Amino acid sequence: MLTNSAHPAIALANQKGLVRARDLALVGAAGGTLQQLLQTGSLVRVGRGVYAPAGRTHTELDDLGPIAIKYPSLIFCLLTALQLHGLTTQSPHEVWVAVGQKARAPKIEYPPLHVVRMSDLDYGVAKVAISGVVRIPVTDVAKTIADCFKFRNKIGLDVALEALRDAWQQKKVTMDELWRAAEHCRVANVMRPYLESLV
Repeated sequence: MLTNSAHPAIALANQKGLVRARDLALVGAAGGTLQQLLQTGSLVRVGRGVYAPAGRTHTELDDLGPIAIKYPSLIFCLLTALQLHGLTTQSPHEVWVAVGQKARAPKIEYPPLHVVRMSDLDYGVAKVAISGVVRIPVTDVAKTIADCFKFRNKIGLDVALEALRDAWQQKKVTMDELWRAAEHCRVANVMRPYLESLV
């Protein structure tokens, strides 16, 4: 019999950072075996049906991994994307996610979600690593800034301007990327004076 430390479930958890119960079941860690791994501290439960290797360092962004695993079609956007890209000092009290126009919004108790409906979720999406291993889908810097201008009535124009200034000063985005994202999000006319003031 395999010891807990040699169990394939531990290797899978170490490789992926976060794993679903059904993925663990595929490598022989279902039911009683999973409970044994939890009781011995080899794995820890981080959310309903989501597990992590023991000794994993926790960050304020740890709540995002289980959401991304459970709802692979959603994209982290707006204030949460700004936080992931290091473009805000604020820590939003809600996780901002984008879903398709007709998609069912995820229903979870914690953390609270702010769901935004967007028509094109394929444009401007990047994968960002959290906790070193788990990669989650998030709008890239240019798309995030354009979205901030598009949804300025929800988040405030001051937030959009701060994000634009910070991204430009930190050289996280080029003018071409900003223009493309502004045109794609149909906010080029709104963003034009602010973009022109940067150059």
